[in-house]
Amino acid sequence: MRQFCFGVDVGGTTVKLGLFQPDGTLVEKWEIPTVTQNSGEQILPDIAASIQEKMDHHEIQKEQVLGIGLGVPGPVASDGIIYGAVNLGWGIFNIHKELSDLTGLKVKAGNDATIAALGEMWQGAGRGYKNVILATLGTGVGGGIIIDGQILSGFKGAAGEIGHMHVQDNEEEACSCGNFGCLEQYASATGIVRMANKILRTSDQNSVLRTDEEGISAKLVFDAVKKGDALAIEVAEIFGKYLGTAMANVANIADPEIILFGGGVSKAGEIILQYINKYYVLYAFQEAKNIPLAIATLGNDAGIYGGAKLIIN
Repeated sequence: MRQFCFGVDVGGTTVKLGLFQPDGTLVEKWEIPTVTQNSGEQILPDIAASIQEKMDHHEIQKEQVLGIGLGVPGPVASDGIIYGAVNLGWGIFNIHKELSDLTGLKVKAGNDATIAALGEMWQGAGRGYKNVILATLGTGVGGGIIIDGQILSGFKGAAGEIGHMHVQDNEEEACSCGNFGCLEQYASATGIVRMANKILRTSDQNSVLRTDEEGISAKLVFDAVKKGDALAIEVAEIFGKYLGTAMANVANIADPEIILFGGGVSKAGEIILQYINKYYVLYAFQEAKNIPLAIATLGNDAGIYGGAKLIIN
């Protein structure tokens, strides 16, 4: 009897879903809208209906399905309790039970960045390693830590929140979490733009960043770095200093075999690694200095691969 599993990545705008075979073969992937109205009450029923539709289409019976693994933008404990997901409108509830009741299938869930790390370890840039750290550099900064092939989730599923490591004492602007001087304020796409605008206001040096009519983006900053723009390079140095130092601190604790960088900022490519590694090697413990730093390869599919692996594990 052929077996299958589903990987699901719940985002604020869309839910990505994948139908997998246990060997990692992706049979089909698709997306549905994330309906966040009314405290996101329709999200799980929509996922359940979409999965049932695919099962009907592929003539898959419930006994052939190992389960559903999903990543969500919030902390999830091992018993399935999710401790809120603000951008979905969710409060505290047992996501394992609710989705299982809707589908009649086994369900496992975890934080989206952690699940993405699991996906990269399984079928992405971390393939062949069992101890992996993934930093996701998007609108915010997320993180996932895999130890001996298993997710490090912590008491309430909040392990790996590297974006809210304190890295700067004198920050006057608050982070989205309410604290000051978090890594996310310097290493996320929004943080890069914030730093660039701050330097533009206090510097009179010429820069292509001053002439872009559509406004500054993280992509524009690193495109300018590739062209040798001095002001953009200054931003990249700050980005690299904070992120490299933070990852060295995480590595000193977790002792990984490889550190990966995903999310929208990572699309700038290998150039971000030279700025990160410059500071990483300064502060990493001797045994961790020479581990590889690499760009994640699964892109937006990392979450569905990780969800599937969560079930297969």
